[in-house]
Amino acid sequence: MCRLLGYVSTQENKSLIDVIGQTQVSAFREMSRIHNDGWGISQLGFEDKATLADSQASRSGSKLYKSTLAAYRDSNFDSFAHQAARGSLWHLRLASSQLPLIMENQQPFYSHGISFIHNGDISNHEGVNIIRQNNVWYDEKIFSSINGYTDSALYFSYILEYYGFGYSLDEAVIQAIRQLRNYCPLSSYNCVLQNDDTLIVVNAAGRVETPERIIEIYNEHGFGEHAHDYRLMRYKSDEEQGTFVVASSGFDQHDWHTMQNNEIVVVNSHTGEFSTRVF
Repeated sequence: MCRLLGYVSTQENKSLIDVIGQTQVSAFREMSRIHNDGWGISQLGFEDKATLADSQASRSGSKLYKSTLAAYRDSNFDSFAHQAARGSLWHLRLASSQLPLIMENQQPFYSHGISFIHNGDISNHEGVNIIRQNNVWYDEKIFSSINGYTDSALYFSYILEYYGFGYSLDEAVIQAIRQLRNYCPLSSYNCVLQNDDTLIVVNAAGRVETPERIIEIYNEHGFGEHAHDYRLMRYKSDEEQGTFVVASSGFDQHDWHTMQNNEIVVVNSHTGEFSTRVF
């Protein structure tokens, strides 16, 4: 299970530090001492074509960076935190069900002009991860386009399939969750998606309580105060600054709005206007 953060800036390109401040950026990075199975980001509308060796430029102008290093160990984190972009997604990984710690499984995933990050272990009541369940059908062509072999990649492939059927992106996410809950009704489907026009945030957890394993790990690392709201997503809209930011719990968000369970937020990346609904 992972930590998520994303933002969009409507007035000008802004860095993560511009949006939430150095103190909060440092606090988010500290979470990687627990969520230490790698990290990654996508940056939207990044105009500087110079990229680091492990980066790749997407056709839409997004830039991706992924690493199997924990974020607190990767010096590139500071560089990206200072880089201005029109929007960005950030992901700290705590791998699900002992899935492989390889570059292909790091997030964000990117396909069809969409970046995607997810927090959750999608497993059935017996603890079998959905990627290892033989009765689960998925479109192999779409799944292979994501270039990852995890429950999160499978989740993204379901969204892309419904999107390909002609659903709006937000409705495609909802349909994907409904379908996957037939296999794994108690799993977490919290996620953030971003393309050129839209930022979408979902808080959809099958369980409200925090797993005992997470509580123990958080207490061991001195983060026990953040374990109680582990499954929550929060957002903050700042009209004056022209930003909308969303994140999992884990650092100070006292003036942010807490999402309901099974709530989706859709943000217009050009105007900053957003709508919410419960499904």
